[in-house]
Amino acid sequence: MSSQPTSLDPYTTKSENTKATPQEKINGFQEIVKTTKTGMLTTRSSSGHLHSRAMIPTSPDSQSQIDLLFFGNNASHKFDEIKHDEHVNVSFCDTNSTSWVSVSGVAKISQDRDLIKKHWHASLSAWFGDLKDGVHKGDENDPRVSLIRVVPDEIRYFKVTRGTVGQAIETGINTFTHGVSTPGELITITSEEIQLAQGLHGRS
Repeated sequence: MSSQPTSLDPYTTKSENTKATPQEKINGFQEIVKTTKTGMLTTRSSSGHLHSRAMIPTSPDSQSQIDLLFFGNNASHKFDEIKHDEHVNVSFCDTNSTSWVSVSGVAKISQDRDLIKKHWHASLSAWFGDLKDGVHKGDENDPRVSLIRVVPDEIRYFKVTRGTVGQAIETGINTFTHGVSTPGELITITSEEIQLAQGLHGRS
């Protein structure tokens, strides 16, 4: 009788990197987000349906920042859904390398005008428009302009570490030998590491 394999998911087992330091993990996370640029923010409606939309986060303020900050129109449905259920997910996928990020956390809505002005840039006006009423001008003072801060509970990401040729060679070898191909590393930033990073970011 053959023995039970130690893992029924050898791909994940072989890919997991448990040796990276917290800062190395954050660096890898920020690198994928910066390269991908656009993430999918998923919220839950009062009817239970999950809705996703493309969002571009602001640039991080420091090497220890893991919160994601997005501009949004508070008259849109996503704000109603966040008020109903603050638990959200943000995912990123680099189609060139297939590296990806999944952020599970809670969304906080803010109209901190100092923070809005700090991250505001003129191209954002196109997403709001000037309603010609003297109030809703589509600028940083527009009352519709708000920030969504996603505070992570857990971050999981996959970072490709082999080039296309290396992946092809490894896949070919493992197809022949019945092994498991691992073109990259699967990394988890735990809640404890997130709390540490938030403390460091708060002091930066």
